[in-house]
Amino acid sequence: MWHLPGSDVDLVADHKKLLIYTDGGSRGNPGIAGSGTVVYSTEGETLAEIAYVVGKKATNNVAEYHGMLRGLEAARDLGARELEIRMDSKLVVEQMSGRWKIKHPDMQALALKARDLIKSFDQVTFTWVPRAKNKVADHLSNVAMDAAADGHAPGIVDDGQSAGPSAESLSTPPLSPESSSETSAATPATSAAPVDQASVGSPGHWTGASSPPTRLVLLRHGQTAMSAAKQYSGRSNPALSEIGMAQARAAATALAEGERIDAIVTSPLTRARQTAEEAGRTLGLEVEVLEGLTELDFGMWEGKTFEQAHELDSQLHEEWIGNPTITPPGGEAPQALHKRVRTVRRELVERYPGKTVLVVAHVMPIKSLVRQAIDSGPHVLSRMFLELASISVVEFFPGQARVSSCLRSFNDTAHLKDI
Repeated sequence: MWHLPGSDVDLVADHKKLLIYTDGGSRGNPGIAGSGTVVYSTEGETLAEIAYVVGKKATNNVAEYHGMLRGLEAARDLGARELEIRMDSKLVVEQMSGRWKIKHPDMQALALKARDLIKSFDQVTFTWVPRAKNKVADHLSNVAMDAAADGHAPGIVDDGQSAGPSAESLSTPPLSPESSSETSAATPATSAAPVDQASVGSPGHWTGASSPPTRLVLLRHGQTAMSAAKQYSGRSNPALSEIGMAQARAAATALAEGERIDAIVTSPLTRARQTAEEAGRTLGLEVEVLEGLTELDFGMWEGKTFEQAHELDSQLHEEWIGNPTITPPGGEAPQALHKRVRTVRRELVERYPGKTVLVVAHVMPIKSLVRQAIDSGPHVLSRMFLELASISVVEFFPGQARVSSCLRSFNDTAHLKDI
């Protein structure tokens, strides 16, 4: 039987319809992992709080699955017949609702366990909620990760340790299942969700870092009419084309199927904002605009094709291609862009230690962030090529690490193969 946090009284299994909030996290992804689960009656009574140590090396997604499993187990033991599970993991909600495939073997095995448990109920509904509405479960997952860091073996953290702030104190009062306005899908007890790709690991073992890095997932905006025409597009402000919108949607889906994203920031220019907003809708996150991520000002070359810019001053243009320290006529010095983007990076690392931030921007700001990650000079800028809507990943480690930063992946366009 499950117990109220801090109570020795067994719960009476007479709750036929229950509401569960659950979350999971990993410090290092993969790294120390834990999940948190809260079980409510439809009247809002807290029936159980569960902090569960997943292990020393697991991903966010695996931890989220464990939180969901602990909720199913608790509801079964309470004799529930109907159940709504609310999570801020778009990935698990979509996979368990049968809309997304599950490719990763660890999650496939966990999904099979979940389907077996679902057979105990008449109906199970999975609902996505914003992270701000999942604070109690998030707190419990951090309790579990703290316990894991202290040496707690995989399993439930005993009640004295897991008890924490109540739902009321964390401003996340549960709503009845009927009143939820978030996206949801019912999973009958007899249904089987199809069985994602693994989250990217962390190289902390060779950097010497004792804390997880800040990971920046770099997404270039989708196609515009100017990019399709191969024109220099810096401070020009075209919107995404139809293809560009499709690219943004494909990127958003790929991001939702991968690692957990904690925040989204974007350039203020329309093409980047549209791309970021598509990701925000899919991931359930707000989008923050950062002026420092604006594309380079190409000056007199703005709106020109490569050939047209070359005709204006072939010698200068040729020198600029091989030497990005040269400033386009009437435009912005690449070093000035690098300086402002470096400021953005430092602010993000300070604000989001150990978190993953999606950065939606343009060719030159993304190249600048990659240059910072590999600690190189400006000559590397002309030796990188970034596709539209491509994804790259860089990491920045705490100060005590032997290696302060690294490039994890570059110019990934696998999600665009059907466009």
